[in-house]
Amino acid sequence: MRDSTLKRFGISMEGSLLRKFDDLVQQRGYENRSEAVRDLVREAIVQQSWEDQEQMIAGSILLFYDHHQRNLLEEMTKIQHSVHDVILATTHFHVTHDSCLELIVVKGKVKDVRELSHKLTSLKGVTYGNFTAAPVEKI
Repeated sequence: MRDSTLKRFGISMEGSLLRKFDDLVQQRGYENRSEAVRDLVREAIVQQSWEDQEQMIAGSILLFYDHHQRNLLEEMTKIQHSVHDVILATTHFHVTHDSCLELIVVKGKVKDVRELSHKLTSLKGVTYGNFTAAPVEKI
């Protein structure tokens, strides 16, 4: 059961760190420090939840790659088909004459999705890969 009532507590930090935090609050457009702290706490909890390899997550794998790289598309397809139950959708974009961007929407256990991400981002010809995910259950 979720407790949705707000609780107040104090935080102490060095002046220089607080100034940097206030800059972050402003840059990201938060109305106040509390909103920023809540987001940072949520992010820390999400990161820690990934330690549970059985945790269900949903997110995306973003890949930039050189489509001229020999056998890359075949390897990507082979890997994706091997875990078709984890992939919800894929979208392919032509960024330049040589570069493509592929967005793969995923849902599954941390261990399975992380393994898929590592396999894809480590392929020769992938110039950049990023994996973003969050727990399926609310934090």
